[in-house]
Amino acid sequence: MDANSPPLVFDRARHIAFRDRAAPHFGQYDFLKQRVSSEMIERLADSAHRFPKALDLGSHTGTLAWKLGDCAQVDTVTCFDASPAMAEATRQGGFEAVSAAGETLPFEEKSFDLVASALSLHWVNDLPGQLIQIRRMLKPDGLFLGAYFGAGTLAELRTCLMEAESELTGGASPRVSPLPGLQDSAALLQRAGFALPVADMDHVTVRYETPFKLLEDLRGMGEQAAFAAGGRPLSRRVLMRMAELYARDHMDSDGRVRASFEIIWLSGWAPAPGQPQPKRPGSATASLAKAVGSVEKSAGEKTGR
Repeated sequence: MDANSPPLVFDRARHIAFRDRAAPHFGQYDFLKQRVSSEMIERLADSAHRFPKALDLGSHTGTLAWKLGDCAQVDTVTCFDASPAMAEATRQGGFEAVSAAGETLPFEEKSFDLVASALSLHWVNDLPGQLIQIRRMLKPDGLFLGAYFGAGTLAELRTCLMEAESELTGGASPRVSPLPGLQDSAALLQRAGFALPVADMDHVTVRYETPFKLLEDLRGMGEQAAFAAGGRPLSRRVLMRMAELYARDHMDSDGRVRASFEIIWLSGWAPAPGQPQPKRPGSATASLAKAVGSVEKSAGEKTGR
């Protein structure tokens, strides 16, 4: 590996295989994708801009693409997903869909007025490089609007797995993917050369009958950990102990357990003449809701699983 290359945290082929496997039944597990896609449309609706050509980056099976297609501000939608099965499912929905295994995006510079990405970019090894590619793919005054899982996501599961494995085996392997924080994300937007970069965060709490229902949802989403370094398989003993610790520390009075998801929202514009300039350094930490005129949402809840 080149000394200047980013570290390979994720095994991309393994992640794509998980995503391929999830594709046929993704609609049963897409509640977070639905939530984020709907909010993305709300944020766009409060912008005065039109976006004739849009790219749904990390389209899964087309959840966001359908919503963009119904949006009066958008004329055409192209989809991209690293998973061939996900891209094919999107294609079956009537959208142009492209798939490629690498992290180099197969699009020309200045191709799109909008690049929107819902819950996919947290799987990119070279996130700074991907953001630079996105900025270059945008036409002048084009918008990037993205959302991905942030550092506090699955904090309960991460802690309980580490404690259970350490207790039973004397050591612990990484089991939940490392994720970027809000301040890091804001800095990456600036580094990538976006104008008027902003970032904010949404906290979502999902409640389950058992931790195993959470693991089922993660598999259904194609969100299992896919570390490049591999790791020891989780034994049944460790999983059962994890569930005990989870119930002990994160169970509500009705017997359900909590799972936290942090969703980091990013927005940035391709530079263009006449754009407003930020009033002070650090503007990337301002509220994204203020940037596009949207009201921030309170944490949500999913029940019944």
